[in-house]
Amino acid sequence: MFTIRTLNNIAPTGLAKLSEKQFIIDDACETPDGIILRSCDMHCMELNDELLAVARAGAGTNNVPVDYCSQRGIPVFNAPGGNANAVKELVLTGLFISSRRIVAGSKWVQSIANSETLNKDIEAGKKNFVGPEILGKTLGVIGLGAIGVLVANAALDLGMDVIGYDPFLSLESAWHLSPSVEKADSIEDVVAKSDYITLHIPLNDKTKNTYNEELFAKTKKGARLLNFARGGLVDNQAMLKALEDGIISRYITDFPEKELLGNENVIVTPHLGASTPESEENCAIMVAQELRDYLNYGNVKNSVNFPNCTVPYNGKPRIAVSHKNIVNMIGQLGAVFTKYSINIDKLVNNSKGNLAYNIIVCDSLPENEEDLIRDLYAINSVIKVRLLK
Repeated sequence: MFTIRTLNNIAPTGLAKLSEKQFIIDDACETPDGIILRSCDMHCMELNDELLAVARAGAGTNNVPVDYCSQRGIPVFNAPGGNANAVKELVLTGLFISSRRIVAGSKWVQSIANSETLNKDIEAGKKNFVGPEILGKTLGVIGLGAIGVLVANAALDLGMDVIGYDPFLSLESAWHLSPSVEKADSIEDVVAKSDYITLHIPLNDKTKNTYNEELFAKTKKGARLLNFARGGLVDNQAMLKALEDGIISRYITDFPEKELLGNENVIVTPHLGASTPESEENCAIMVAQELRDYLNYGNVKNSVNFPNCTVPYNGKPRIAVSHKNIVNMIGQLGAVFTKYSINIDKLVNNSKGNLAYNIIVCDSLPENEEDLIRDLYAINSVIKVRLLK
């Protein structure tokens, strides 16, 4: 039996994937085998020695101490694409409200609700909320992952011209991206040509403040910028200056920060990107299945720190070993299995960055299993060993 701790409310459809015969769901357990969470910040948590895996029911993992988990051989799973449609729909909403002054117009109508000449006032005042159509305009999409591809394709269907930029475009994204999307060679090329710009890149040390003073200086004057990816991608002070200078006519973001509030040309939503019941269910189901397959069989899929590594279960015992990605590890592992006269039925070794992971399916195991595990741990670069029967 595995105990799973939930740090947020997780959709029941997801938790249902964790059979009651194999898993106990306990939101108060101090020594869980696995953790499922959404937005809870784990950075200040003390992780127990028994913890085997963390699953984030969403795409981003900024609220999870990924590096620390890697050092302890704990895979961090996520749900790439699980909330993609929800975010795409919100981005399209942002696209329209960035143009048509719908939010400002609605607030104004509410403010004159007690007017005795309401209809006359509305007809006279609506000219203050004129905004352009998006048909025939150019949308720049920076980042062509699951969400960026959906946004780019949808914008084409709305009659826009679309320019995309992603130096790390995956084969899967390329398959789904419409050939009508123009491929740019640089971010600068995108922002110089686009009437609307939308960000869909992860936040890390390299991408923080991607949209800074230098990039604003190269942006087409009057452009509208949408950020439904991560707040730290945009330098807020540079953004406010760009608004003041007319470089950006409107900024739409899903990440409220105090310095952005109160500016009439900034529309802020309360981090609604994945706030749909469908998205929450999709993400919960994905990570529950990932967690289940890892705990039961050692299989890894959609981990942000471990390489993908899956071997269909065939009833034979298996050993999962994570270690530093250095030379001669397969030879050292093989020597231990030879010492115990273990015939290996199948061995899969994959790596990701500084970490490597193995699933070793055995025909049988020796009686002194504890000695085998001890000898595997004695290899200097081994981080974690799991015996799965």
